[in-house]
Amino acid sequence: MRKINQVGIAIFALMLVAMACGGSAPASQTPTTGDQLATVVAATLQAANPSLSPAPDSPTSQPAALLPHSLYFLNNDSASGAIQVFRLAADGKTTTQITFEPSNVDAYSVSQADGSVAYVSNNQLLLVNADGSGRRTIVDGGAMDANSPFVNQVSAPVFSPDGQTLAYGYKGLNLYSLAGGSGSLVLENQIDNAGGLPLPKELYAPDRYSPDGNKLLVNLMYYEGGTAAVYVPASNALIRLAGSEGALTCCGESSWTLDSAALYSASREGGMLTPGMWRSDASSGQIVALTPSDYATGMFNYAYRPYLAPDGQLYFFFNAANQEYDSRAPLQMMRSAPDGVTNRAALRSENFGSITEALWAPDASFVIVADPPVDQVYRGGLVELYYTDGQKAPISLAPFGMIFQWGP
Repeated sequence: MRKINQVGIAIFALMLVAMACGGSAPASQTPTTGDQLATVVAATLQAANPSLSPAPDSPTSQPAALLPHSLYFLNNDSASGAIQVFRLAADGKTTTQITFEPSNVDAYSVSQADGSVAYVSNNQLLLVNADGSGRRTIVDGGAMDANSPFVNQVSAPVFSPDGQTLAYGYKGLNLYSLAGGSGSLVLENQIDNAGGLPLPKELYAPDRYSPDGNKLLVNLMYYEGGTAAVYVPASNALIRLAGSEGALTCCGESSWTLDSAALYSASREGGMLTPGMWRSDASSGQIVALTPSDYATGMFNYAYRPYLAPDGQLYFFFNAANQEYDSRAPLQMMRSAPDGVTNRAALRSENFGSITEALWAPDASFVIVADPPVDQVYRGGLVELYYTDGQKAPISLAPFGMIFQWGP
């Protein structure tokens, strides 16, 4: 499958954005109001969400370890306004700025081995220690051509689970050895230069490693859309995901199962994309539709951020409706058997249709979401924690954040 519902040039532009925002970050449209959007939104979020506030500082309501790990996200530097990497400690209170670049940080990844951070800024791949010290340059892509940025764009850093390898996009898929200090281009971008203007035939950028570190989900980008494949470093094999027309598997929309055998993905978008939820076999590449939509009958299954938790249950956001939404269908937090259907039940009563990002706790006891104040914001928002136990009240963690990742 090379296309997503025959989407054209507009979606390809989004694919380039997704490549720039790789790693474990969720992919969606970038804000259209400029680099200062996060600052503007952060200033209005508390007024827009007066009922949701941090829990009181008491041992019973806000324990010392609210989070299982530190939480990383992007936000604006208060001094320069440039988007930088921040870390929220496990106490849910202490925030530390990690990067201090003159330009925006476009994408980043956190090493689960030592907390070091790889990130892209000014078309450079940079690396810092866990405390932000020791800044060094891994790759300098130079100035990008505004008409053909994909030719030399640096994008999508992704650490392997053991922290020994850093995958990234630059003229294709690259693997960099942290111990050896060298990298190699393992999949070269396929670009058509016959007409004088470079056109992408197939571009490669990493998305996320499997938990065992033996496989790497890779985004495949085309002029008319995108899909995904599983790259196996040991054999240099590329297993293309195919088998369900309209399945959205690329661009940060997939999550690995804990045994590294499969991937879950979902789409909450109607119109140009097909709503639904899918499971992809990592060995064969076969995609199976779990909750397909049917335009002929007018039945749509909107789903978002599926996660197969250690308890063997599937957690996700969902809405089955006989109405087509172009975007942001009202969603509820759900849990079901791994097939997405059996014993499906709502966990909370809130409407999560406005959220732009979601990151599940490793044990699925809660989810962290980004909730913007207005629909025109497509990335980031008020950082909120919602327990899967619907009896527990939500907690506000930060006034603004986007591109969430767990730290070590």
